[in-house]
Amino acid sequence: MTIVTPVGAPGAASAAAAAPNAAGPKQALDSEVFLELLVTQLRNQDPSSPMDTNEMMAQTTQLAMMESLTTLQGLSEESFGLQMRSAAASLVGQQVSYVGADGATVTGLAESISFATSPPTVNVAGKAVALDAVSGVAPSTTPTTDAAPGAATA
Repeated sequence: MTIVTPVGAPGAASAAAAAPNAAGPKQALDSEVFLELLVTQLRNQDPSSPMDTNEMMAQTTQLAMMESLTTLQGLSEESFGLQMRSAAASLVGQQVSYVGADGATVTGLAESISFATSPPTVNVAGKAVALDAVSGVAPSTTPTTDAAPGAATA
């Protein structure tokens, strides 16, 4: 005689508690979940009425499109991040303006850039300003010379 333990039995609860590191349910549908559903559908189909091949091809095409869109989204985010870094780096040595905490516009020389946070921060006179808070850029007003120090000029 076989004894079947009900799902809500005390033994089942202790078995679930004994495995605290078990993975929880997925919160988003991805290609892995899609493939599991497709395999389950094929496994449980009625042999006298198999799945339509056109339907299976349509589902496979949808999977491929979903994976392509996911890849494209990742590449787009990466490209945007690189553009932000490039834009931030081009500000070094420029006069930048931003709105301070008191609501007044502050202008100063962009001394350095930090990529430690997203968005990057611009160091303006010792104050870290988020790149997206910069409201204006102008050429630096500090004079530059191309001659070597101590060289005579004509």
